Amino acid sequence: MSDPNKKNEELTEYAGGWMTERKGTEVPGFLKLAFPVIGLGATSYFILYMNGEVSHDERGPLVRLFNQATTSADGLMYVVAAMALVFVVTVILFSIRKSKHEE
Repeated sequence: MSDPNKKNEELTEYAGGWMTERKGTEVPGFLKLAFPVIGLGATSYFILYMNGEVSHDERGPLVRLFNQATTSADGLMYVVAAMALVFVVTVILFSIRKSKHEE
């Protein structure tokens, strides 16, 4: 019969218990690749299309006209994109760093 207290000592909980980490395990390789690809793709998509799809043949003139009628918030959009990029870098560093239990 195993001791339940010993089993709980091997687990580390994050986000109030929604995520758990078992001692000696690491982040799977596909997640180490998926996090930067998805995060950088989403951030670049945000930057490319932050003012709409102005180069589209059919919608482009309407989008450009709408952009002229309203004020653009490019500064705010770049701040949000920078925050997203910082988040992506933080997640990447978290996924590749060694666990506290492995040291």
